[in-house]
Amino acid sequence: MSTRGVLAGRIALITGAASGIGRAAAELFAEQGAAVVAADLDRSGNETVARITAAGGEATFIQGDVSVEADVEAMVRTAESVYGGLDAAFNNAGITDFNPRPFEDLSSDNFDRMIAVNLRGVWLCMKHELAVMAPRGRGTIVNTSSVAGLTGTPRSAPYTASKHGVIGLTRTGAVEHGRHGIRVNAIAPGFTRSGSADDLLGKMGPEAAQMVSQMVAAVEQMAAAYPLGRMAEPREMAEAALWLTSSASSFVTGHVLVVDGGFTAQGESLKELFGDR
Repeated sequence: MSTRGVLAGRIALITGAASGIGRAAAELFAEQGAAVVAADLDRSGNETVARITAAGGEATFIQGDVSVEADVEAMVRTAESVYGGLDAAFNNAGITDFNPRPFEDLSSDNFDRMIAVNLRGVWLCMKHELAVMAPRGRGTIVNTSSVAGLTGTPRSAPYTASKHGVIGLTRTGAVEHGRHGIRVNAIAPGFTRSGSADDLLGKMGPEAAQMVSQMVAAVEQMAAAYPLGRMAEPREMAEAALWLTSSASSFVTGHVLVVDGGFTAQGESLKELFGDR
C-alpha cells in the first residue's frame, strides 16, 4: 500500500469494479493510496486490476455476484486474507433496466432480479463489511443509489424501488453503527457515461440492440436539457465516493450526496423531461 494520498494505508473493497463508476473508483482509490479489492461478476475486473498495477497501485480481483451471500463473504475474506483487513467499502454493483415498461407489463422475474442485485446485494455487502469493521471500531461505507432513489421515475418501478431501498439501508447503517466509529453514506448519481451500455450492445441481437441504442439516445437528450447540459463522467462519481470515504468528510454520515448536474434541482421541470414515457 502507498504511504501517500488521502487513503494511504487503507484497504478498500469496491464492487462493480469491471467498468464505469466502479472501475473509475478502483483506479482513483488506488491512486490515493488504498489497496483495492476489485469485485465484479464480469471477469473484465482483471483489466481494472491490470490498469491499477501498471500505474503503480495495488489491487486484487475477485469474481462474484453480490446477490449471492457466499460470493460476498468471499469478497470480504479476500480483503482480510490478502491485505489484512477492511477499512472502506464502495458498494457500487448494480444493474439497469434496459427495457422500461409500466407496472402492469412488468414480470416478476424482472422485479426480483433488480431487487436481488441492487438492494439485496447492498444489504449483503453491508452485513459482511460491518461484521469486520465493527470490532475494529472504524470504517467507511459508501453505497450507490441514484437520482431514481429520490424521485418517482416513470416505467422503472423495480429500479426505482431498489434505489430508494439503498437509501434506507444507508441511513439505518449510519444510525446503528455511528457509535462504532463507522460512517455510512450514499451517492445518488445522475446520468453517467459508462461502458455497460456499449458492452451490452455487442452481446445483443439486432432488435434488442436497437432498443438499447434508442434508450441511450433518449438519455443523452435528457441530459442535454438539464442545468450542466451533459452527462457525468465516471471519474466525477468516483471523486464523490472518495470524498465520502476520506477523512475530509469525517462528520458526515447517513447522508445521500446527490451528484446529478442539477437534475433534481429542476423540480416541476422534471415532468417536461420525462413527459409520458
